Amino acid sequence: MLTYLTSRGASTDSLGEPATRRSIPLKAEQRESQRDELERLRADVAGLRASRARLVLAGDADRRAIEGDLHDSVQQQLVALAVKLQLAGPLIDEDPAAARALLEEMARDVQEALDEAARLAQRIYPQLLEAGGLAAALRSGAVSAGVPASVDVKAGSTYAPEILQTVYLCWVEALANALGEAGATASVREGQGALTFEFASAAGAGARSAGFEGLRDRVEALGGRLTVESDPERGTYLSGSLPVSS
Repeated sequence: MLTYLTSRGASTDSLGEPATRRSIPLKAEQRESQRDELERLRADVAGLRASRARLVLAGDADRRAIEGDLHDSVQQQLVALAVKLQLAGPLIDEDPAAARALLEEMARDVQEALDEAARLAQRIYPQLLEAGGLAAALRSGAVSAGVPASVDVKAGSTYAPEILQTVYLCWVEALANALGEAGATASVREGQGALTFEFASAAGAGARSAGFEGLRDRVEALGGRLTVESDPERGTYLSGSLPVSS
């Protein structure tokens, strides 16, 4: 419908009727639509802030947990080694047999400390992700968790480190909720510009909701999605996808 301006300055339509009154509801609808859009934007911003806060808190919690493990395991092992070294010195001349036994014990302690340090390093970022690929890292994670697992990876060999680490962390969380003897399965595929994964673990202690919430934030921050289904009787199932470049 065409609108014209009359000699008095009033707006009229093609039928010569004033259009001012009919334009008021339209403006009200526009204002209402703008208010709705503004509320949606505010909700999105609030959600992003909450997600960022959860990511920061999850990162802090991980660092505290690693610090605690370093203090309770590796540091204590090194302190014990220092004490044994002090004892070994005098024994070399006084009791060579006792000195040898103590040195053998220290060698075992050193190996345990090295194994523990390697385990902690893998929690931070497993080098196998780059050295051996995703399949090797997933298998290694299952071995470290003491969970028998079937790993099937049909995907490319090069991805951004944050993509690889996110998939790996989802797998580790699935393993953490598994009943060791029953096992777990991992399937990873690439297609249509996305890396998709499905992780299932047999019934265990039940899902740790805080851990999964942090993973979901991490996945969504990378533009992906994550679905978690967990039941103490049936087990835990994770499925998700992450966008990847060709």
